[in-house]
Amino acid sequence: MIVSYSIIGAIETMPDAMIRRSMLFLILLVQIARGQVSYSIPEEMAKGSMVGNIAQDLGLDLQRLKSGKARIYTRDSTEYIELNRNTGQLLIREKMDRESLCAKTTPCALQLQMILENPMEFYTITIEITDINDNAPSFQKKDIRFEISESAVAGAGFMLGGAFDADVGTNDLQSYSLKPNDKFRLELHNQADGSKNVEMILERPLDRETQSLFTLLLEAFDGGDPVLSGTVQIHITVLDINDNAPVFTQKEYKAILTENAAKGSKLTTVSATDVDEGSNGHVTYYIASKDDIVRNMFIIDQYSGEVTLNGLVDFEKASHYQIDIQAKDQGGLSDSCKLIIDVLDINDNKPVISLLSMSNSVSEDSTPGTVVAMMKVDDADSGVNGQIHCIINDNIPFVLTSPSSNFISLRIEQQLDRERDAEYNISVTCSDQGVPVLSSSASLFLQISDVNDNAPVFEKSHYEACVLENNTPGLSIFTVKASDADWNQNARVSYILEDSTVNGVSVSSYVSVQPDSGLITAVRSFDYEQLKDFHFRVNAQDGGSPLLSSNVTVKITIKDQNDNAPQVLYPVQTGASVGAEIVPRAAEVGYLVTKVVAVDVDSGQNAWLSYKLQKATDRALFEVGLQNGEIRTVRQVTDKDAVKQKLTVVVEDNGQPSRSAVVSINVAVADSFPEVLSEFTDFTHEKQYDDNLTFYLILALTVVSLLFIVSIISIISVKIYRWRQNKLFYKSGANLPVIPYYPPVYADGTLQHVYNYEMCGTTDSRMSDMKFVRPYSQNTLVSQSRMGTVQREKKEQEVDDLTLEVRPCLIFQIYVTYFLLWSLKEDILKNVYLSFYTHTMKVNGPQCYLVSNILQKIFFCIPQKTK
Repeated sequence: MIVSYSIIGAIETMPDAMIRRSMLFLILLVQIARGQVSYSIPEEMAKGSMVGNIAQDLGLDLQRLKSGKARIYTRDSTEYIELNRNTGQLLIREKMDRESLCAKTTPCALQLQMILENPMEFYTITIEITDINDNAPSFQKKDIRFEISESAVAGAGFMLGGAFDADVGTNDLQSYSLKPNDKFRLELHNQADGSKNVEMILERPLDRETQSLFTLLLEAFDGGDPVLSGTVQIHITVLDINDNAPVFTQKEYKAILTENAAKGSKLTTVSATDVDEGSNGHVTYYIASKDDIVRNMFIIDQYSGEVTLNGLVDFEKASHYQIDIQAKDQGGLSDSCKLIIDVLDINDNKPVISLLSMSNSVSEDSTPGTVVAMMKVDDADSGVNGQIHCIINDNIPFVLTSPSSNFISLRIEQQLDRERDAEYNISVTCSDQGVPVLSSSASLFLQISDVNDNAPVFEKSHYEACVLENNTPGLSIFTVKASDADWNQNARVSYILEDSTVNGVSVSSYVSVQPDSGLITAVRSFDYEQLKDFHFRVNAQDGGSPLLSSNVTVKITIKDQNDNAPQVLYPVQTGASVGAEIVPRAAEVGYLVTKVVAVDVDSGQNAWLSYKLQKATDRALFEVGLQNGEIRTVRQVTDKDAVKQKLTVVVEDNGQPSRSAVVSINVAVADSFPEVLSEFTDFTHEKQYDDNLTFYLILALTVVSLLFIVSIISIISVKIYRWRQNKLFYKSGANLPVIPYYPPVYADGTLQHVYNYEMCGTTDSRMSDMKFVRPYSQNTLVSQSRMGTVQREKKEQEVDDLTLEVRPCLIFQIYVTYFLLWSLKEDILKNVYLSFYTHTMKVNGPQCYLVSNILQKIFFCIPQKTK
């Protein structure tokens, strides 16, 4: 697509007269193709003048220019063009003189690049600077002087050297005029570089005697509008006859010069001959080139014609030179020739790396192919010396690509991983193909920004710790540690206790985890006997987005301490009372008296129990098994041994420090209860009463009194009921015959009574029990099976009545007896008395035995406590 614009403007730097004479039409051609834009503008445009609208020409949005930080890059340090991001216009920043920038080179163009970021783009901008006629032709000398022999024939030529015009094209030097022109005319000779040499040709012979001096005006004209010109005066002195002019052996000489050759290097020697003799045949040489650079760069020996180097030749500035050389004799005759010098390039310029744009950091999740940096590489050399190859250091996930000549971009080749490499020092090395090879390097520092792609990892797959029981709440147990390979916030690990239960209770009531350090502390004091160990999970999460986490299982084992003393299960110790065991006097050696049974709720060696006999009435009679607690006789029991033996057994565990329990056992060495009873009644003990003893006594007396009253009322009621039944029986049976009948089994007419008893006794009287079954008698048969007469039945009734009259007193006796037994402190005395007293109650009948059992349960269920 080609877009053309016509701009009419006046050049401010031109003289007013020239502006008045004409208007300059500026043609701006914009060519847009493949990211390239070309503009054409005249030189000497004022500052701030618009070159073109780059946004419109490239079809870019103004917002894109701003967001992409669009900027203009030029190789030259002088910035002639600037970009207005707000309008998208390219503006003149500095006035441009085409002659200063390009000299005679055509076309004259500025090569610019526009760089955009996010995403990174670049465009090539070519601005052609067209010439305006702002330079008039000029001559190197203010005047030219010739000495011409009068013998010079028509057609003799005299080199004038020509004028120089810095403009190009139609504005360059176009024509010459010579005034007056009656003796001479001008002849133009085209040069290889496009310039023209002026030669003055003699048209008519000179006559010194007629006119010895001539003054001519040589004027040079360019092709501009308006036309500019320059003049020089030519002074001609007519000499006496010099018939022959010098003649060069060659019209064109060639030489080859190596770039950077040393000053004074010889190039070649030109030679001209003059067949005249004397001073007219003596030839001198001059450099007639109008270019100051050429005249300063080379010198010629005016006598020998040797051409030598006088400056430093740089191939990058000029690759060839043309020197015009003139030979003159003393008579003023001359000849000219050309010296063509070709400069050979050597590899004397390193590649120059210019960083156009670069990202300081790139995310580790960037896709391969992302542009990281863009560079421009230039080599001023030519040919193979200017061919560039760039490489980067090995083993990095980047690659260099060349989207266009002299431009290279650094792209991501492989997936990045900040955890592997957080930053890169990338060395870009560019080398040419010359001999020797020259290279240059640029270092790029690139940081990889982190993304949250790594979850925290615990140092161990699981954790175990031991805690002694009875610890203080807040005890630091140990620390779980997790690390995150990410960086900064993504690597900040916090610890959370996952919700779970231990024995139905939330684990947070057992332990806590500090979020920052992972320190696990105990919330409560642990008890090994209740909890041996427990498990829970700790979650570690990072601070990234999205949040990543991991967890680990922690096992806490409670270590046992010896904090529990052994407990004696048997014999049972109730308050101040102790058990009693009976050993017959006929017991053999090793007789098992009893066994102390104890347990320790601790574990391990803290629960290993040993039994020792601490005190004994006779240590030589009994021993205790160290491991099993069995109390056995050591020797044969003799009559000399005391009836009452008191043993104190110590049960000790194996903890550090050890704990123990003491049990006291009363052993009676006897064969019968009376013997035991007589021995134990000798003991007197000071009674100790509990604070609540009065309450229990009043309660017991009240209950027993109520029972006694109820029993009396019941007995009276039964007696009255039976009396009424007997009266009715006598009235109805007065007329019945008396038929004596005796069962065949019994001879005396009486009935045998059988009583059954069950008794379970222990050393602890309150654990004893006795069952009474109603006596079984055949007098419960129907009246037809009776063996006696009505008179005998009446006699038995009288006996029963007598018994009922006595029983209330007996019941009261039972009540008093049990109350006295209850007040005794020694259980063993209670057991002895109860054994004999219960046997006595059996004789009095089932009613007394029943009351005895009831009172026994009441009194001996009341606890006695020692004050």
